[in-house]
Amino acid sequence: MPEPAPDVNAPASDVIAEAERIAVAAKQARVAVKLVGGAAVNLHSPSARQPPLKRRYGDLDFVAASKQRSAVQRLFESLGYQGDRRFNTLNGHQRLLYLDGVNGRQIDVFLDRMKMCHVIELGNRLGHDGPTLTPADLLLSKLQVYEVNMKDLVDTIALLLDHPIADHDDDAMNADYLAHLTSEDWGLYRTLQLNVGRVREAATQFEVDAGRVNQRLDQLWERIETQPKSLRWKVRARIGDRVSWYELPEEVRQPYQRD
Repeated sequence: MPEPAPDVNAPASDVIAEAERIAVAAKQARVAVKLVGGAAVNLHSPSARQPPLKRRYGDLDFVAASKQRSAVQRLFESLGYQGDRRFNTLNGHQRLLYLDGVNGRQIDVFLDRMKMCHVIELGNRLGHDGPTLTPADLLLSKLQVYEVNMKDLVDTIALLLDHPIADHDDDAMNADYLAHLTSEDWGLYRTLQLNVGRVREAATQFEVDAGRVNQRLDQLWERIETQPKSLRWKVRARIGDRVSWYELPEEVRQPYQRD
């Protein structure tokens, strides 16, 4: 007997193919859902798709505008996902969770902002074309994690290899945006400062152009350092590391979820 035709409305088994399927559907539905995380780096950076920076990806994370929450819910339900009713009822004003029971994956949708070790406001950063956040926001999503892991460092190296430092978001790392953001928030500045050093060290462990990585980090950090700092930044800087400046986020894990 012939095999049954695959369900076109079911999530794809390959996580990158699924990210692309969601992106196409979101564009057709005019829902500004932007991919973030490792899969987003894969779509945005050729270096992430080949050794030595090629790696496996697990779940998918997105950012959307809260004003489109109902449209986001309809989108993922139409694509074969089941909303976590309890979680979404309690947290739906800031975050939505959708489950793919077939492939054992989950989708997190952050509304207006990413709240992890720091809070990154993104409500006005979603109007551009393309399936992912901008390179600068992707970089920020990685380097704002205080307990950064090797996967985050690998993804960051790929972003830096493939995107020049500039003052715009057109396939470049927007240093002007990052400098202004860190000039208002000492805690974010401090976490990025620590992680830039970790990226430099990690780049020496792979057969990549570490010189390009370091050069672009130098350019970016020079812009960050020379940007005038706010009074709030200066007051918090006096306290320094004596008081914790970040939060450690709790992961929402489903029983079937794989590491």
